[in-house]
Amino acid sequence: MTPHEPHAAAGAERGIMVVVVGPSGAGKDTLMNLAARRFAGRENVHFTRRVITRHRDAGGEDHLSVSLEGFAAMEQSGSFAVWWEAHGLKYGIPAEVSVALSRGHVVVANGSRSALHRFQAAFPRLKVINVTASPEVLAGRLEARGRETHEDIMARLARGPLTVRGDYDVTDLDNSGSLEEAEQKMIKILDGLLAEVH
Repeated sequence: MTPHEPHAAAGAERGIMVVVVGPSGAGKDTLMNLAARRFAGRENVHFTRRVITRHRDAGGEDHLSVSLEGFAAMEQSGSFAVWWEAHGLKYGIPAEVSVALSRGHVVVANGSRSALHRFQAAFPRLKVINVTASPEVLAGRLEARGRETHEDIMARLARGPLTVRGDYDVTDLDNSGSLEEAEQKMIKILDGLLAEVH
């Protein structure tokens, strides 16, 4: 097994690993936070915290911040079920998720479309929620952040499709409208998955 290959999650066949993906501006972090609050206290659904080589105060999701050296040490010790690189950072899903999956629970993780093949190799039962929005809505949200010029944003949106490519079990969640509507869609998807494992 090479360092880039995922570690198979032993005994994880019973539960379902849910990977939430989507382009910048689609609102996946917001929807995951809302869903985590909605399911708080439920023992059979877990929202995992990623390990990232990014400062903990960088904004966005709540994550465990580690140095590149610390990440490498964790990877070598088998601390990750899956890990990948994107945008100059390294991301890891803790190996402990296999415990919840072996109990027949649902585990939700913030993922990346480019890393889905690693998730598929590691988890026998994988569900992908692809959070999307119309290009106009995405552009408006990204411009509101003030991190990129209008030209950079339009170039970014033109680079790739909003769909997930590959042989995965994918549900698209359009977050172009109200946040409340998208939240209800997310809850419905997760409720359906919980019904599958129990």
